Amino acid sequence: MTSRSSHKVRAIVLRSLDYGESDRILTFLTDEYGKLKGIAKGARRSRKRFANALEPFSLTTLMFSRRGRGGLALIEGSDVIRHFAGIREDLDRTLVASCVSELAEHFSAEGKKNLPLFDLLSDFLDVIESGRMTEAAERFFELRLLKAAGFEPVLDRCVTCGTPLEGVEIPRFDCREGGIRCGRCTANGPDVIPVSVGTLKTLLMGRDVDFERMARIGLTGPMAREGREILGRFIRHLTGREPKSAGVLAEIRKRYTDGS
Repeated sequence: MTSRSSHKVRAIVLRSLDYGESDRILTFLTDEYGKLKGIAKGARRSRKRFANALEPFSLTTLMFSRRGRGGLALIEGSDVIRHFAGIREDLDRTLVASCVSELAEHFSAEGKKNLPLFDLLSDFLDVIESGRMTEAAERFFELRLLKAAGFEPVLDRCVTCGTPLEGVEIPRFDCREGGIRCGRCTANGPDVIPVSVGTLKTLLMGRDVDFERMARIGLTGPMAREGREILGRFIRHLTGREPKSAGVLAEIRKRYTDGS
């Protein structure tokens, strides 16, 4: 019989699901093992044992054990490092945090360490809680997440011929190729999206800027629409699905905008 191995890691709660009368099944992003799924037995009954450490978005020190690499890990204990209570006090912040957590889950692999992705999610949860999260910053998160996951889109040059962005008059983003194409190299199709040079330059600036200066970079209305379109379509192309939380966030914001 294979013995259980015990582990202690930093972990962010991505998702929580009640199971049976008292248990919870959870999905974490960890600093050492990438995505991790586990079961916390009695978690809904024992508040003292887990003390709010299993709520979505919480950054914790997680203790777990498992046999081999298959199946659910057994969650033995969890201590809160950051609870991010400010996120839960505001609907928009909660929805944005749900979006970034869902994307992190989609682009992380079980058992595969990705410390840049873990640090990115932790940093952006801090930005969300502080109230500094803007729609532009949401796009910058998506760009950084795609880079950490190995799918960084090419926005600074034609992905086909290499012409620098400054020399591209009519750029179009090609989801299949994962980058922009110039007028000479572009092809028509449902996965090819027009985008302005100004939008691309702003996205590139926000992708590389430090967190303290990020809030100073904004997107105009047309730029915001283009950024949502090209990154949203590219993410759907990669994952084969529409992130559920993104759809909910868009619907809620539309209702507020429409005044209904």
